[in-house]
Amino acid sequence: MNELIPPFDWGVFFTEPWSPWYFDTTVRIVAMAFCVSAACGLTGLFLILRRMALVGDAISHSVLPGIVLAALLAHTLTGPVIILGAIAAGFLTTVLIDTIHHHSRVKPDAATGIVFSALFALGVVMVTQFAGDLHIDAECVLFGNLAEVATQPGLPKPLIQAIAILVLTIALIAGLYKELLVSAFDPTLARSLGIPARWIHYGMMAWLSAVVVTAFEAVGSIIVVAMLIIPGATALLLTERLCKALLLTVLHAALSSVLGYHLGLWLDSNLPAAMVVAGLALFVVAWLASPSQGIVSRWMARWRLREELERGKTTR
Repeated sequence: MNELIPPFDWGVFFTEPWSPWYFDTTVRIVAMAFCVSAACGLTGLFLILRRMALVGDAISHSVLPGIVLAALLAHTLTGPVIILGAIAAGFLTTVLIDTIHHHSRVKPDAATGIVFSALFALGVVMVTQFAGDLHIDAECVLFGNLAEVATQPGLPKPLIQAIAILVLTIALIAGLYKELLVSAFDPTLARSLGIPARWIHYGMMAWLSAVVVTAFEAVGSIIVVAMLIIPGATALLLTERLCKALLLTVLHAALSSVLGYHLGLWLDSNLPAAMVVAGLALFVVAWLASPSQGIVSRWMARWRLREELERGKTTR
């Protein structure tokens, strides 16, 4: 085996992590990854439905200065103050994008790119300037440190926060299902029905900021973008019903967390990145093999149609 791909041993990389000696560590890492990926995926699904996937990218990057500023004020990197700082930064991002778009000729996608890149750059400068005071690692900001976060002594606080954010995400979707559904597909109809579509939009951005900041320490600001988009995009390739898409998003999060964990062990790579690669592989499988939208099924449908047309010509 060449140096790029290490030798694979099923017992070492798949069986041993679930043995009694490593079971607790494995469960914590996979549970943390699942909660983060599922919460991001469920939130990101509605961003995709609203054609706002790029906004998810923007929020995930632009919350960084809010996190750093809140940490400087509170002298801690955990707790509700950090979440409030991220929500404030996310809200500011949304307002700035809307303001630039509505008061200039700049298109929404260009305004999004301007705002999130500027705020992320500001955040990186702040991290570089105050990293010593806050004990922030710039590499951790970008790529996270899932293994260290999930294996803290006792019951890790980040794991508790991830479980809480997933439960709250599910509760919010269940409680506001009709409002989210209507405002995602037809904002005009939502307003005519008395649904405050604009406030739902800002509420979603605030909640997205809270989800992102929960995932920040574990997976970083780069990987979280993939976790926002890939699970929902995969689910929408397999079904057109929202309730089924929500379930498939959670299933994708579970599979990518488990498979990505073992892939990361085998390749000795960054675990969140390996989980995204596993999630991308699941997306490719759905893209190819989806019964309704897959490349193979569409090719087969065209082939059958061509065969029927050929048979029709020969019978004349």
